[in-house]
Amino acid sequence: MTSTNTSDSPAPAKTPEVWLPFPAGGIDGLPEGLAYRFWDGGPDFPADPADCAFYVVPYMKGSAVSVRPLAGMTGVRVVQTLTAGIDHVEPGLGVLPAGVRLCNARGVHEASTAELALTLILSSLRGVPGFVRGQDAQEWRSGFYPALADRSVLIVGYGSIGAAIEDRLAPFECARVVRVARSARASARGPVHGLDALTGLLPEADVVVLSTPLNPSTQGLVDAGFLAAMRDGALLVNVARGGVVDTAALLAELESGRLRAALDVTDPEPLPPGHPLWHAPHVLITPHVGGSSSAFLPRAKRLLAAQLGRFAAGEPVRNVVLTTG
Repeated sequence: MTSTNTSDSPAPAKTPEVWLPFPAGGIDGLPEGLAYRFWDGGPDFPADPADCAFYVVPYMKGSAVSVRPLAGMTGVRVVQTLTAGIDHVEPGLGVLPAGVRLCNARGVHEASTAELALTLILSSLRGVPGFVRGQDAQEWRSGFYPALADRSVLIVGYGSIGAAIEDRLAPFECARVVRVARSARASARGPVHGLDALTGLLPEADVVVLSTPLNPSTQGLVDAGFLAAMRDGALLVNVARGGVVDTAALLAELESGRLRAALDVTDPEPLPPGHPLWHAPHVLITPHVGGSSSAFLPRAKRLLAAQLGRFAAGEPVRNVVLTTG
């Protein structure tokens, strides 16, 4: 009889681990052959980060939580955010091994964020915040208010969210919609101007909508010079990131009464009690809820099932915005 020496046999392949911010049982269509760990940003990790192959970043838990496990994720191959922006994870990417793919949540937030952008525009133009205060005070505040019809809208940041905003503007009979992105290009709806064209475009816009990612080229983009170039009485709408706007410069314009603003994001964020932006004239503030709607969870789960299906099958994942190394 021949004996078999197993001492030199290769160890069985370890099942790739996936960290999810939702329990795996609540996501339809997850592929087999992966080990799912639930972590929503709590103090204790669900397993050794070194064993994680696919990391789904907890949603809206801030940069400190998002990057905390990255230093230990020596075997991670994909980092998937559930946000359109990636600025909250970028500070931790330097500790990752080369070749890690960072994916965003393109397809998840467009509809919800565009809805809120339109809500902010209409509410601000038509004076809804003042009507709510009037209702609280039992005051009948009638009069004439600006309409969106016949207005010129400038969208700064013409990616998938910017395009979704324009889709929703289409029925409102705007005089025109002008598109701006990092660099000039063509789109299905017309030309997209580069950021270098802003100086000439801002004075012609009644409404300026910010939907650009936060990166070195857009940090503080809306500074005193940008705001000074806007026409008197124009409305600034920010559904991007607070850091795109110089808060002090915006406050100066609001307090002068020259401009109005509707902000879903602020810098700092959350906006602390006592901050002068809370009580500045002509400003409407919502607490970063552009993507936080009933549309989020079903779309996020569909994205994760599709991405993990590709990952398990050895196929390229989608929405890759950068690869480390």
